[in-house]
Amino acid sequence: MSSTKSSRHEGFTAEERVAMKDHAQELKKAARRGSRADKAAEAERDLLIKISEMQDSDRVMAERVHAVITASAPLLAPKLWYGMPAYALDGKIVCFFQSAEKFKARYATLGFSDQARLDEGPMWAAGFALTEVTAEVEARIGALVKQAVS
Repeated sequence: MSSTKSSRHEGFTAEERVAMKDHAQELKKAARRGSRADKAAEAERDLLIKISEMQDSDRVMAERVHAVITASAPLLAPKLWYGMPAYALDGKIVCFFQSAEKFKARYATLGFSDQARLDEGPMWAAGFALTEVTAEVEARIGALVKQAVS
């Protein structure tokens, strides 16, 4: 296959490159932190700062998702993951919140990694679109997070 001016390789998007740079910075910052308690406190502080920097609708949803996750599964450690609020168990990401703004999507996403115990037969959801966090959505998130760490 020859290369021409009209055919060019599509690499990572600008948003994906920013996310990768965010992740590299997160790893460097984590390596410099002191005690385990210091690391946890700083990681949560960084997460809360990242949420506060989001646009209004994403910020409101992320704040509510954070409150539900930390109340429903206090054993999950808040941290940043590719520049997104995430929650880890034993250092492994279980779930994360992706703002709509981050990848210019029409909705925010609550995602779960393969560490989450959401298995339901041969197929189950691992990501959920969020346009609003209502009381019903909060209850569903709480139930999912509890199941994810069960």
